[in-house]
Amino acid sequence: MTETTLLRRMADFDLTDTQRQVRAAVREFAEREILPTVEQNERARRYPRDLIARLAPLGYLAPLIPEEYGGSFSDVVTYGIVCEELARVDWVVASAVSVANSLVGSVILKFGTPAQRQRWLPPLAAGEILASACLTEPGGGTDLASLRTRARDVDGGWALDGSKVFISHAAEAGVFLVPATVDPEQGHRGVTMFLVEPSAPGIAIAPLPMRTLQRDNIAEVHFSDVRVGGDALLGEVGRGFPVLGSALDTGRFSVAARCVGQAQRAIDLTLPYARERRAFGQAIGEFQMVQQKIADMICRTEAARALVYRLGRMKDAGVERCSMEASMAKLTASEAATQNALDAIQIFGGYGFSAEYEVGRLLLEAKTLEVGEGTSELHRKLIAEFSLGLR
Repeated sequence: MTETTLLRRMADFDLTDTQRQVRAAVREFAEREILPTVEQNERARRYPRDLIARLAPLGYLAPLIPEEYGGSFSDVVTYGIVCEELARVDWVVASAVSVANSLVGSVILKFGTPAQRQRWLPPLAAGEILASACLTEPGGGTDLASLRTRARDVDGGWALDGSKVFISHAAEAGVFLVPATVDPEQGHRGVTMFLVEPSAPGIAIAPLPMRTLQRDNIAEVHFSDVRVGGDALLGEVGRGFPVLGSALDTGRFSVAARCVGQAQRAIDLTLPYARERRAFGQAIGEFQMVQQKIADMICRTEAARALVYRLGRMKDAGVERCSMEASMAKLTASEAATQNALDAIQIFGGYGFSAEYEVGRLLLEAKTLEVGEGTSELHRKLIAEFSLGLR
């Protein structure tokens, strides 16, 4: 089966001609411009800033930012396709797009003042700055209602104190989205959101040693009496949790789309290998157990893609919150990416652990997406609670 045939058979339902053209264009760009440098950047621990900058003129960097702010403003399904095709080649480049649009750009657009939108959205769309979402804390993880980072009301603005961990793009960002609490005793009712310049005095960014994603420069971010003006407040005091929920709702869509891209990459690498690698006088793809793994890889990827596109269509139709559907898509797609990588390694055998092949790297990267933006355990809990009427 040729690549063109596979593309036509993807679970695209009623994608428009424009959406199919976007997929083909992003895939061609990613394979030509990004793919040749991914392994080099990973080994050199080099952040792909130049590659991310090349997305802006093509309209791939800001698909959810309106044209009046310099973005390309496409529908949500098209945005998901962009994330999927970029992640099929490079997790980090796709993550930069996801954070700038889903986690940061979308909430500035929805909750920001006209001045905040004008200040932050044009440079994000142009690639002049990148965004970073400083959400996770050392002792909190998935439990974002129990924030320890404090926001104190001071003359002329606010003072922030606390620490964030596992923060992508922190050292490269020009704007931080920072949740903090005005009163830990109030739980989620104390959460307040801020837009902070990373260069503000009192912010320290330290590399966080990781076993994977060396090219992402994942970091710890410390806030020590960081003074910001009143114009840094995003939304209302104590009303940051709905802002955070909106960001995560859209963020989980883009993460799920990225997971579909990674799951697809495992298939794309495995099929030619299974055709070419020979054992016991035949191609290993002719063995039934190998065929079973390939069939499972394709089925779980198509199932995940269908959930992601469904979620995108709901958002395009104007459904305000799709939290259960976002959890379903994110859970299914992230686990598909991880299992596909595991199956690919099994089919590759010893070569799956070789630095010469991608599949070993795909496994660790896919697993981070299974943990990030809410663990699988959290999403199963959310899906069950929505279904039982407990939420």
